Amino acid sequence: MAAPCGRMASRPLFRFLSRFSGICVGHTGIRHFSRASVSRTTAKSETEGERGGSPWTLMAAVCLQRLPVISADYNPMEQRFKDMLHQIELEKSVLSDHELRLLEEAERMSRKQAGDYDSDKEDDVDQEILLAQDMEDTWEQKLKSFQPAPRVRADVDKDLSSPERCLADSLVLLTEQQVGGEKMWLLPQTQWQEGETLRQTAERALASLPAGFKVTFLGNAPCGVYKYKLPKAIRTESCVGTKVFFFKAILTDSPPPKPEKALFLWLKKNELEKYLKPAYMLKVGNFILDL
Repeated sequence: MAAPCGRMASRPLFRFLSRFSGICVGHTGIRHFSRASVSRTTAKSETEGERGGSPWTLMAAVCLQRLPVISADYNPMEQRFKDMLHQIELEKSVLSDHELRLLEEAERMSRKQAGDYDSDKEDDVDQEILLAQDMEDTWEQKLKSFQPAPRVRADVDKDLSSPERCLADSLVLLTEQQVGGEKMWLLPQTQWQEGETLRQTAERALASLPAGFKVTFLGNAPCGVYKYKLPKAIRTESCVGTKVFFFKAILTDSPPPKPEKALFLWLKKNELEKYLKPAYMLKVGNFILDL
């Protein structure tokens, strides 16, 4: 009885599979493309290729920063916190070797001044001793003759073209460039050339400056972009406007002497607004860190 039951169960399954295969063959769901549509698409792409590249002029600019050389002054809250830590360290600290030596020598001097002093009990009585107090006096004389460099130099800080100004702040380099018929202060920039990356264009922008700066670029990707359109009077189909891609770099060595005819400005972030256009400053201010 098992074999007939097996044949009866397999017949409905065979019929179901036959109907399903018929439906799949009749409605394959495959879309047939004609040669005419492919030809039209190829002709359209060839036409777009003949028109040329992007109507935007590409440029690369460098945000070159000189990082702080000295530590910044403490604000009132930082000063109070520093004093608190110093007091805690003083209360929990132990005496140093020099302080223990001072106490030991003070005790020895007090024994010498006493009437019952016995020099035979001293182990180093025949040795010439340099007292810790004498060492402190020598250190005090050296400290008085030491003159630290001034933190604020009014004559240098007022010279905006000097990279040695405002040593406690981060400075950004601006150069005077000819844009159209107008001279403007901008980050060092130059136009992209065929066959080079934007990073290489940014490096060429710095290399074209009269002063040879030793810098380190922070990555190969731009940190910002500024786009502007040309006036309608001079705008064409092949040149709509300009896109400027910004790259960040830091000064890794002391800059060389400034050339006489070079127009450079080293400015703090809060000073950039006086020299940059508002729309340009809005883009640049997003990636400049006021360290």
